[in-house]
Amino acid sequence: MGPSYYRPDFNKQGAAGLGWPDGSLVPEAKGIALTGAAGVGIGGLGWPDTDTGTGPGSSAGHGSRGVQVKGERSANVTVEHAADGGRPDAPAPPVVIPEIPGSQVDTPIGRAAEAAVGVRGLTDRQTWPRPPRCRIMTIANQKGGVGKTTTAVNLAASLAQHGLRVLVIDLDPQGNASTALDVDHHVGVPSVYDVLVDDRALADVIRPAGEMPGLFCVPATIDLAGAEIELVPVVARELRLARALRAFDTSHLDYVFVDCPPSLGLLTVNALVAAEEVLLPIQCEYYALEGVQQLLNTAELVRVNFNPGLHVSTVLLTMYDGRTRLASDVADDVRAHFGPSVLRTIIPRSVRVSEAPSRGQSVITYDPGSSGAMAYTEAAKELALQSADRAR
Repeated sequence: MGPSYYRPDFNKQGAAGLGWPDGSLVPEAKGIALTGAAGVGIGGLGWPDTDTGTGPGSSAGHGSRGVQVKGERSANVTVEHAADGGRPDAPAPPVVIPEIPGSQVDTPIGRAAEAAVGVRGLTDRQTWPRPPRCRIMTIANQKGGVGKTTTAVNLAASLAQHGLRVLVIDLDPQGNASTALDVDHHVGVPSVYDVLVDDRALADVIRPAGEMPGLFCVPATIDLAGAEIELVPVVARELRLARALRAFDTSHLDYVFVDCPPSLGLLTVNALVAAEEVLLPIQCEYYALEGVQQLLNTAELVRVNFNPGLHVSTVLLTMYDGRTRLASDVADDVRAHFGPSVLRTIIPRSVRVSEAPSRGQSVITYDPGSSGAMAYTEAAKELALQSADRAR
């Protein structure tokens, strides 16, 4: 005969399976009322067994914690023994409502919300440390697709979110940084082309970046693609951007990021001559390593001939894919070569980072809870703390 299933008469054998006790748990049990139900303690599925009662021979403190609807808060579910086998007229125990956990952050949604608030700089109203003077940094790598524009835009947005004032100079004819910062860059808009070719003042072409306070942009138009040819007969063509920056008052700025095209042409040379530091983004793939030496050679030529103070101050590892051994090997090689110049933060591959420019935003504002936004925020914080350490 198969197992007998649950019946109101608990003096008979109980049913096994689905969390109900087998017959061995109820040999001669008199009725035990658990939260209003007459019968034995029910094991499995979170129900206490017969040892959880509060009567003679049982140990107290084993029941579920809860809050009584009537009366004071109890530490245990009330369990009453009825000597008469659980008569219908026996007094019903109080209803118990489970306690709500005190912290609601330890959930996926809670953690994402907390991260988003942190990325937006709302958890702490204190701003990040300001550098003693404006840091002018060229973000360069002649290989395309390594994250130069993405790095420039998101570092700038993160620093601006935390109270710093940042200017992004878009020196790439594609104008991707201008797109991500929601700045018009169609033909006819005053742009960096006018600064390089027509000696226009830099202050005349600076535009606020979207609705983010403290963030500004010098846009690039497609006209910039012909600037290298137009500058060929110009004397000291390598110094055009440097002169424009020297004529511009940078005292009200904390950072200037120059986003370069994927080449080592005249535009990139102008950016290297104008800057004091090079921020080198390196994709965690083999091909990215091949071109690094060429950039370092170009930077050395610029340092010797035009800009003695130029140096590679910061290296950022981008597009890291933790599933591959190659990414880890590349990261190790870069750290071994550049040493402390490499930021501890590594930027992972993130779909949100790629989606953000299509909305005219950085990932910092588009999805502040994403892995890409949190990584760029940590990298920007390292950059800010790096400035504070140098000031000491």
